[in-house]
Amino acid sequence: MTTLELHNQTIELTLGSGQSAHYLLFNPVGGKLRICQKAGSTLLLHVVTIAPNACGQTEIIVEQAERDCNTQIYGLSLLKAQQEQELITRIWHQVGGGKSDQLLKFVLEDNARGSFYGELKVQPDAQKTEAHQTNRNILLSPMAKMATKPQLEIYADDVKCSHGATTGQLDTNALFYMQQRGLSLPQARQLLLAAFLEETLNGLPETEADRFRTLIAENL
Repeated sequence: MTTLELHNQTIELTLGSGQSAHYLLFNPVGGKLRICQKAGSTLLLHVVTIAPNACGQTEIIVEQAERDCNTQIYGLSLLKAQQEQELITRIWHQVGGGKSDQLLKFVLEDNARGSFYGELKVQPDAQKTEAHQTNRNILLSPMAKMATKPQLEIYADDVKCSHGATTGQLDTNALFYMQQRGLSLPQARQLLLAAFLEETLNGLPETEADRFRTLIAENL
């Protein structure tokens, strides 16, 4: 895994034929990451924001320029106070046989503001493409705001594509149930939120996943 520093600049990378790469963007402070994938390459990307002063726009562009590429993107944003983050992902399937999966989750508290825009584009030559995009968000305060706009542009007919977005609050029934079994309200809340975010840590080395679990617990 390679950690990338993104601080209001543009980073351009290319994955060669058959190459596999795992990148981590930790607390990006705005900027653009653009990755071009060649035939049979595999990309795993984690975007994790648990920052005291999160702000700015982060844009991620992945172009599957040749056949049989695989792209996985996981995003985790934990924002509090006056923090703001705008996350944009653009996945371009230019040719066929490719797969992409995106799972991005926000937890917003206090007056935090989050925004997600996801563009998933499948060109006419990209038959046999399978692409999925999911954005799920939890608001912990009536003052927290989340804007989400997943978008599909499909110009091929032999594809499997889906997108979805949900924004809500913690399950009050689950909180009540856990309190009935001896947990305090803060403990129950922390447990539910940790479980909600756990899926976004898929594919991380265990030492890194544990580090983020600790940071999440300290900031919930």
